[in-house]
Amino acid sequence: MSLSLLDYAAAGAVAILAATLYARYTRRLPPARSSVDALVEVAPEKASLPSPDPLYDFDLESAHVRNHIYVNKTIRWPYFQTMSHQPMHINDWIEIDKDYKWYIEEKQRVIEEHGKVVLDSLPDNDEACAELLEILVDYLPKRYPTLFEPLGTNGIWNKATDERFPDLTGVRSTQALRVISRLVQDDFLMGREREDGQVYFVGGLIAFPGFYLLSQYIGQWLGQVHMGVPYFNEKILKSVERTLKRFKATEPFERTSWTITDDRDLHYHQLVKTEKLSEQIHPRDLWLRMDHQTFRKLPRSNGIAFGVHVVQKRVEDLAEMPLVPALVEKHYTDGDHKLMHHKLDYVYKDKLIPYLRELTQRQLDQGLIKREDLERVQDFRDIVLDKIWPNPQTTLSKPTESEMLMTSQAAVA
Repeated sequence: MSLSLLDYAAAGAVAILAATLYARYTRRLPPARSSVDALVEVAPEKASLPSPDPLYDFDLESAHVRNHIYVNKTIRWPYFQTMSHQPMHINDWIEIDKDYKWYIEEKQRVIEEHGKVVLDSLPDNDEACAELLEILVDYLPKRYPTLFEPLGTNGIWNKATDERFPDLTGVRSTQALRVISRLVQDDFLMGREREDGQVYFVGGLIAFPGFYLLSQYIGQWLGQVHMGVPYFNEKILKSVERTLKRFKATEPFERTSWTITDDRDLHYHQLVKTEKLSEQIHPRDLWLRMDHQTFRKLPRSNGIAFGVHVVQKRVEDLAEMPLVPALVEKHYTDGDHKLMHHKLDYVYKDKLIPYLRELTQRQLDQGLIKREDLERVQDFRDIVLDKIWPNPQTTLSKPTESEMLMTSQAAVA
């Protein structure tokens, strides 16, 4: 694959930050929950977010994140190059699931192997790193008291990994980001407005980008980052920069993006490096990658913290979600060519589409959906039995059958 194509795919992933902020402030949105619960309405100089509700009965061994196919309008039809998003309740900022330890260990491996490629901070971002760590150290024991415990006035004990950080006073820059990497599954991309009035990407902890690298974009302003992204620069770039400057600390919001990937390598998928999917990969072992993206303005430093928690569901998992296989297929058969090419569909769609049709037929045979439902795939939430959204999630801590087959054949060769 050519470098220009890699850059093309990568730029779109980073574009999420700016495009989402643009969409958030170009239309008025109702709060995700009641304004009393979700946000504290006080004078701007005293504005703050409430503390999260504690999960006293949280069990790491069985924990799931919300099913983002349902909660954030992740896969929608018809599909346009807009960012579907909503105000974020403070409870939903950091989600933790049963693969937590795998994420933390994998993140450490990636950081040790790639260093500044995935973890870096420019000087004008160093204080924002410290502030983000401070906010997380306050948040985590309040939200997850069974997993985290405060140590002193500015320390934290991660009981899941038994790591203690007794005093984090003065920890800033990349050292703060390293501590963050030991606490949450989320990555964080960070941005800020500089004196020239433009918004720059100034650092972050991006261990699991999948399709790009932090080192490609750190220090660049939005116009540079978004070169080649379909329908973006020519339509909304100027408005994006204006709205980034108006983003307030009391207005966090979230969205979830999606694509198809071929492996569990959250750092950089093999898919990006090839023009054709490996013959050893069965389509059931492809993954629906969803990036839960959260947006917070840091009140003291005025930095922008863009969190990304990667959630992958094996395509086989979609069998339990009525009409979802048909919805995904619709994007690959009837979607905008430029947008789907942006998702590298030419690598895997010849395998994916027939398998999605197989899953749809299975749902028809089982009575989960009716033939006429296929004419309204956008209404998939409405046909869920008892309005309880299914949430299967294959663990990332174990290889798929396809992965084991590829490993064994490589060993023989």
